Amino acid sequence: MNALDLWLRLALAPGVGNTSLLRLLTAFGSPEAVLASGRTALTAHLSSAQCDALLAEPDAVQLDAAHAWLDQPGNSLMTLADEDYPKSLLEIADPPALLFCKGRRALLSQPGLGIVGSRNATPQGVRDAEAFAHALSDAGLTIVSGLALGIDAAAHRGGLAGAGSSVAVIGTGLDRIYPARNKALAHQLAENGLIVSEFPLGTPPLPGHFPRRNRLISGLSRGVLVVEAAPDSGSLITARVATEQGREVFAIPGSIHSPLARGCHALIKQGAKLVESAADILDELAWQQRLAPPRSRVPPETLSDPVLDALDGAPASLDALTQRTGLTLDALSAKLLTLELDGRIASLPGGRYQKIH
Repeated sequence: MNALDLWLRLALAPGVGNTSLLRLLTAFGSPEAVLASGRTALTAHLSSAQCDALLAEPDAVQLDAAHAWLDQPGNSLMTLADEDYPKSLLEIADPPALLFCKGRRALLSQPGLGIVGSRNATPQGVRDAEAFAHALSDAGLTIVSGLALGIDAAAHRGGLAGAGSSVAVIGTGLDRIYPARNKALAHQLAENGLIVSEFPLGTPPLPGHFPRRNRLISGLSRGVLVVEAAPDSGSLITARVATEQGREVFAIPGSIHSPLARGCHALIKQGAKLVESAADILDELAWQQRLAPPRSRVPPETLSDPVLDALDGAPASLDALTQRTGLTLDALSAKLLTLELDGRIASLPGGRYQKIH
């Protein structure tokens, strides 16, 4: 049995989870040594049922399916023994013993920034997540998220549009896409980014898998940005784990009347950094690298823009800009965020905006 088969045998043993695998690898040193040890040695680290599962012959159907999947282009199995295993995951308390990878696994060794938030995001939250992700990706950070609907999906789209690309950490086997509505996005990630899972092929979307997935999102990241989150959101679990792992936590504030802003406001009260632009995050991380030039290379004076025209002369409030431009509040907010990320306007205290000449 080759080394890959030994790792797969550990991964496919039912009831032997990651914590047990780490305990075994620490005690015995390698999959080969684990499987060569007798039952007496294993019982010091496993329950009787786990010993039975590990010592039994591997499921031939599962093993064949794993080999068939690994034979497909772009698919691979990363283990703790691999030289390219990401150093950032070695820093966390329970690094995955194995990762199934689909796409550009080299992205796991690039500096990452997690972006998470509500599945039921507002249109403005979706626009913010995509714009922030695009700007941070262009600055050289790989955007890491969980392939959920709403904020996660927007973050992946923004990351893929930038130079740093995007990594999706999922809570199912890599042969299953959940939710199915993100199938097209998953295909783009497999082609131009990366999808990873610590769960064996065929694993369904069980509720308990997603909190475990969240520790890898933060573990692969220098920091985590929460865009929109209800007070009981799973995104707050990711933020809590990020803090425990020594990662930075960032949050975008929102309206005091919005339920999806309350989670972010709670994080800010607990010490998360309030951010209004991608530059706030880059400054906090002391980030200097930039993989792509600013998206707008045309001199501002050569462009005609109704919002910039409305800011000629003096700073203006959101209400004043709405009246001057005729834009809806959502359209105006999206335009202001884009202009701010491009460095063409600045937000001022009191909710006013100023054109940068």
